Amino acid sequence: MDYGVRPTRKAVFRPRAYRASIPAMATTAETHSVPPAQRPGMAAPRTSPRLRPVGETPVPVRIAYLTNAYPKISHSFIRDEILALEQQGVSVLRFSVRPSPEVPVDPLDVDEQRRTEVLLDGRPWRLLGALAARALRSPRRFAVAAREAFSIPVGPIRAMAYLAEACRLSARLEAEGIRHVHVHFGTNPAAVARLASLLGRVGYSMTVHGPEEFDAPRSLDLGAKIAGARFVAAVSHYGRGQLLRWSAPRDWGRINVVRCGTADHFLRDMGEDDGAGLASRRFVCVARLSAQKGIPLLIEAAAMVARDQQFTLRIIGDGEMRPEIEAQIRAAGLEDHIHLLGWQGRDAIVDEIRAARAFVLPSFAEGLPVVLMEALALGRPAIATAVAGIPELVDDRAGWLIPAGSAAALAEAMRAALATDRQTLAAMGAEGRARVLRDHDVHKNAAGLAALLRSLA
Repeated sequence: MDYGVRPTRKAVFRPRAYRASIPAMATTAETHSVPPAQRPGMAAPRTSPRLRPVGETPVPVRIAYLTNAYPKISHSFIRDEILALEQQGVSVLRFSVRPSPEVPVDPLDVDEQRRTEVLLDGRPWRLLGALAARALRSPRRFAVAAREAFSIPVGPIRAMAYLAEACRLSARLEAEGIRHVHVHFGTNPAAVARLASLLGRVGYSMTVHGPEEFDAPRSLDLGAKIAGARFVAAVSHYGRGQLLRWSAPRDWGRINVVRCGTADHFLRDMGEDDGAGLASRRFVCVARLSAQKGIPLLIEAAAMVARDQQFTLRIIGDGEMRPEIEAQIRAAGLEDHIHLLGWQGRDAIVDEIRAARAFVLPSFAEGLPVVLMEALALGRPAIATAVAGIPELVDDRAGWLIPAGSAAALAEAMRAALATDRQTLAAMGAEGRARVLRDHDVHKNAAGLAALLRSLA
């Protein structure tokens, strides 16, 4: 597994300059092939992670999770990770910066929404009260955090909002006796967690997915967020490389590859699937209807294929581009070929993928899409673009890897999938499933994340 463990003492408040001067310490299974003492700008660790004797009860861990808007349909992997961590004995308190804009479809999301505390809950007096209370109680820490907040290039209003959110989060963590918060995404939730760490004795870690973080690393102050974190998880080797690019060499040891996992729903025994979908002429895509996912390009490619092939394309998802995509389908006369299904529950997604010949995802920018893992886990080959971490999962043994932005290449891959015999498609699907079982089992990867979190206890 691709995670590393960095021994860390309990969080103690120190000014940023002091914290940034401390060399990171890490041991890893795969991500760091160079011993820590030989890495540029790093000293050799003075201690080693404590090895737990076989059979010893794991250390109980209570942490918080913070995301931007939770739960979201497209972020079910965060929910699955939290639930898997709880099965590892880690107690997780959920926080979200703002409420999810979506109505939950999955019953698990309904339950997660009930269990999540929202910082921006429409009651501004709570934020103002937390801001004033923290300033009065710890004026020195508040001054340090305020200085950091207003150094973030987001403007004074948003900087003040970040600081108020951090004050409320810090107070709630202190009330719950929680000393560590894990953040998904290196955007505004990471900024809030970083400020909270300056306000009180709480540490933070973060999982960085991309592409948003890699599109604007300077304005997001990504290097400072990495420097302040106890550890950072990248979801692919590509992602880790980008984080190394935007951080100081002394901080490289705290950057680990912790892959996203696929839930049991997609990993369970394939005996229920007779593979009939592989004989169909159906493609399926699961994606937000946004520019980043390349759906208009997929419609363009489908129009090319429709000139000489019979097929259907079923797109699960919704988003801001739906009116434009509907108009594009009508203009191309593809109403009989392409069907927009909107968001669907997990069971419906499984059924749609199993009824398909191949899965298609024409993204222009990604981290490493969990939906690709889900399709491969269900034994379906994938047509995907060679961006970010996708080539670490998909190649010509598990599908078709194509250049991003080329409708002609996408149409060629769709034609190739329609021309490939069922046995070859099944072999591709089996290879993809084996890769997911090896590298993207949510329980295995949650165990690695739990080990990192326990090293902080």
